Amino acid sequence: MRIGILGLGRIGAFHAETLSGLDAVESLVVTDPFAGAAKAAAERFGAEVVDSPEALLAAGVDGIVVAAATDAHPALILAGVEAGVPVFCEKPVARTMSEGVEVLKAVRGRGVPIQIGYNRRFDAGFVNARAAVRSGELGKLHTVRSTTLDPAPPPAAYIAASGGIFRDCSVHDFDIIRWVTGREVTEVYAVGGNRGADYIKEAGDADTTGAILTLDDGTIAVVSNSRHNARGYDVRMEIHGFQDSIAVGLEDKLPLRSVEPGVTFPAGTPHDFFMDRFTEAYRAELTAFTEVVAGTHPSPCTIEDALEAGWIADACTLSLREHRPVTIEEVRAV
Repeated sequence: MRIGILGLGRIGAFHAETLSGLDAVESLVVTDPFAGAAKAAAERFGAEVVDSPEALLAAGVDGIVVAAATDAHPALILAGVEAGVPVFCEKPVARTMSEGVEVLKAVRGRGVPIQIGYNRRFDAGFVNARAAVRSGELGKLHTVRSTTLDPAPPPAAYIAASGGIFRDCSVHDFDIIRWVTGREVTEVYAVGGNRGADYIKEAGDADTTGAILTLDDGTIAVVSNSRHNARGYDVRMEIHGFQDSIAVGLEDKLPLRSVEPGVTFPAGTPHDFFMDRFTEAYRAELTAFTEVVAGTHPSPCTIEDALEAGWIADACTLSLREHRPVTIEEVRAV
């Protein structure tokens, strides 16, 4: 098949490399406002370069990958749907939830599949965790812990446009908690602080946060996030049931150091970047998209899924700001 890529920044170039290695993908068509980025992709992957999204959609593509800036996501999603071309779009659907809801209304019932990029759904550990929960082998759940710790904060310009740590970072934890447990979040309570980069505080954001999520069956989920984790990129999940407990990310590249006498685990070089931690997950995610394009599988992460994670992020943002519990229905109603 022939796949178009819109946006060739860090993640777009990474997707181009991944797609170029998939057997199902015969050719790539790329476009980016910066001609140098498009030229580099053409040289590395033999991609065809066009000068606009309109030209890309007219180039006979079977599916498109939207890796452009967040502000461009709604228009590019809608352009793909108007052209009848399946769309993969990196999260979020839009900068705000109201914009995301408008996108959903515009594409609903159009019959064009849309997949939103939440790559943890394709990581082997999280896939196995979901299977364990769904099989009942853990028994009824009582506690889930989900962690995302970045090795260093992104630049000030990124922070200013990110929408805040809950919508930019924690949202991955929110999505994977829903996906693994099969439950919905009903209420949140969030705290946060600034112990590091001043520019994060100046942007009105927190660099370290914690959130307690109450799920619709009474399970408690604890989410921990930080922009500062000097030992590396740390993504983990613990799931505790009345019959068993399991963990995702408990492996030799885990960025933790044990101080127990005689313990050598973890012994590997810590993960230092999300592309290192999730290389195989990204490959599986885009392989799934080729199956969506081929019509052999439905979207594994819909706009509706992405919006549900977004409501949780908005609830946590409000909770942190007002120092109180917030229900998901409260933010939905705004």
